[in-house]
Amino acid sequence: MADRTTLMRGNALPLVGPELHVGDPAPDFHLHQRGPEGLKVISLADFAGKTLLISSAFSLETPICEMATRRFNDEAISLPTDVDVVVVSMDLPFAQARFSSEKGMHQISAASDHRDASFGVAYGVLIEPLRLLSRAVFVVGTDGLIKHVEYVPEVTQEPDYETALSVARQPID
Repeated sequence: MADRTTLMRGNALPLVGPELHVGDPAPDFHLHQRGPEGLKVISLADFAGKTLLISSAFSLETPICEMATRRFNDEAISLPTDVDVVVVSMDLPFAQARFSSEKGMHQISAASDHRDASFGVAYGVLIEPLRLLSRAVFVVGTDGLIKHVEYVPEVTQEPDYETALSVARQPID
């Protein structure tokens, strides 16, 4: 069994990657998004100078992930303009775009880790045997350091929205 695990309905699943902590430099990633111009690659550098709230999701098509994504989408309106919210999953970029459009989730962006799992490995949320991401929330400050980390212990549980949103709302140097 791996050193780190997450639970799915009480069953332990191994996680790949390090456990990140507040104060750690945010690892880079390469994610895919579908936009009007087609597919594009985004990385941590695309959010330079902004606070970034990242919600890691098992799959946008599952009830808890949809609830979490909707909550962050609804809350994004009240966040400062220098805060971006990205939900990351292994769902294909086309499925993410369809989901966002059908569900009216336009305040946040979805990004896919399907190609190389660079986010999942770097942030320690890759459930290797399923090739899916465990639920977690990260807030990265404008300085590129992690200001908040929550690895949700059970993928069927919601994250602590209030704490993550509170950190994202604070001016971060």
